[in-house]
Amino acid sequence: MTAQSTILKAKSIRKNYGQLEVLKGVDLEVNKGEIVALTGPSGAGKSTLLHLLGALDKPDQGSIELIGKDLAAMNESQLASFRNRHIGFVFQFHHLLPEFTALENILIPAMMYGTPMAESEKHALQLLEVLNVAHRKSHKPSELSGGEQQRVAVARALINRPELILADEPSGNLDSANAEELHKTFFRLREELGQTFVIVTHNQSLSAMADRTIRMKDGLVV
Repeated sequence: MTAQSTILKAKSIRKNYGQLEVLKGVDLEVNKGEIVALTGPSGAGKSTLLHLLGALDKPDQGSIELIGKDLAAMNESQLASFRNRHIGFVFQFHHLLPEFTALENILIPAMMYGTPMAESEKHALQLLEVLNVAHRKSHKPSELSGGEQQRVAVARALINRPELILADEPSGNLDSANAEELHKTFFRLREELGQTFVIVTHNQSLSAMADRTIRMKDGLVV
């Protein structure tokens, strides 16, 4: 890959929960278009770091910059708006709303951002095509397989054209065939959309495919 600009920079990140020191001074940089795997044993601090990078929580010490913006400089309202526009999330459990169709679930972040509905729907349908689930657009989550639900969740993460996708064990709930298909999808999205990913995973084949693997242990990068 050609050299790319840094879009995410975390410096000296520390986080405690009560007496428990979860992160002990983590540094991390991610370039545009990179796919970075975050690995390590359970309790290493991977998911905590991901939540901080995604502005879902705040570090006790240290700084996080995304696309040149200092997250600490924003209030809660500004953070919520920034998160919705610039960061996409994919979790192990899809968190799709059961009463809405696949297409409606994908459109929710765009509605929150205020994008015109016609524009949002066109983009959502394009994403469904890219993710090979366009034929399931009118189905509710209960009518979709686990792999289809996760691809709909990926489309929802992409709807606002975020600079960064953060994924927490995205294939942890899938069988090996669906997991492999999802992993290939991430790389296809990088090639077709220039998407950047930071992925917490225990899946060795995914970490082997990634541009870089960052291993954590006991709250530190090792």
